[in-house]
Amino acid sequence: MRCHEVDYEIIGHDMQMVEVELDPKETVIAEAGAMNYMQHGITFEAKMGDGSEPDQGLFGRLMGVGRRVVTGESVFMTHFTNTGSGKKRVAFAAPFPGTIIPVNMAQIGEEILCQKDSFLAAALGTSVGIAFNRRLGTGFFGGEGFILQKLNGDGMAFLHACGSVVEKDLSAGETLRLDTGCLVGFTSSVDYDIEMVSGLKSMFFGGEGMFLATLKGPGKVWVQSLPFSRLCDRILQHAPSAGGSRRGEGSILGGIGDLLDGDN
Repeated sequence: MRCHEVDYEIIGHDMQMVEVELDPKETVIAEAGAMNYMQHGITFEAKMGDGSEPDQGLFGRLMGVGRRVVTGESVFMTHFTNTGSGKKRVAFAAPFPGTIIPVNMAQIGEEILCQKDSFLAAALGTSVGIAFNRRLGTGFFGGEGFILQKLNGDGMAFLHACGSVVEKDLSAGETLRLDTGCLVGFTSSVDYDIEMVSGLKSMFFGGEGMFLATLKGPGKVWVQSLPFSRLCDRILQHAPSAGGSRRGEGSILGGIGDLLDGDN
């Protein structure tokens, strides 16, 4: 066992958090700002890198920082350690409504590829890096671009996704096609590619976009019901500054009500 062996509990349904239980001297790493609460006896420190290679030199740490900058994440990761006696708990929450996915890395081949903003926390010893898509089409049209996050380790890791999550077990040769934004992550045994929607009418008027992600088994795939970008687009579409209304579509007063409500 290279990673610290932590216990956990998922709390909530639609807006979840994960509570991690640490034995003395155990550590969990997390994205900056993800901590929700922690018990007395747990200390935290912002460090450059994930701590999976404690003997790594300055050059290696700078390379790790560079990889995190490429993925758009914070330069630092926060390390939470139980420095007290007895078991202590620390909780983490996602930055948007959705589901937290607990992944036992030892049971899935010790490697997973995921969207570059889906990592939340993991047991110390987990390596958080990047992977470049080999196919040009996947890089340009895959939603995640050329870069995915790659997690390696044999401990627990926690991902977060928007909306509900479905876990698919693909058999050898089985193919799953989905909206590119709905993909959360997949095991390294899965072949990931992008295909163009057939037919001009479906492409431009189908509402599903011009490209679909195709994932070919064997392996596991995690799919989210509501990509965060889609949620943001809908909110902005109905914002008053974008021409939307604060009132429901069925409001009788409509624009007149907006003039009378005291905010204009």
